[in-house]
Amino acid sequence: MHKYELTIVVNPNFDDEACKAEAGKVKADIEKFGGTVEKTDEWGRRRLAYEIEKLTEGYYVIFSFDAPPETPGELESRLRINENLLRYLTVRVDE
Repeated sequence: MHKYELTIVVNPNFDDEACKAEAGKVKADIEKFGGTVEKTDEWGRRRLAYEIEKLTEGYYVIFSFDAPPETPGELESRLRINENLLRYLTVRVDE
């Protein structure tokens, strides 16, 4: 098992409850692929550094989780087709 951090930016056109629901779906996907979420850090609405699809802000959520090495690839294939996410980034954390 390795430690990872996943940052997602949800489309801000949804209300806060819908953004939290999207974060819940991502958390469920992490657990579905064999990971265990240690910490979820919701930053909420923040201004983007640059425009993405003509949007200037996004809803940020950061997950810290342990998972087998194949989990991030499976997870990113799911995130790639999710139209409600503007961006995502998975990083392996050194111990």
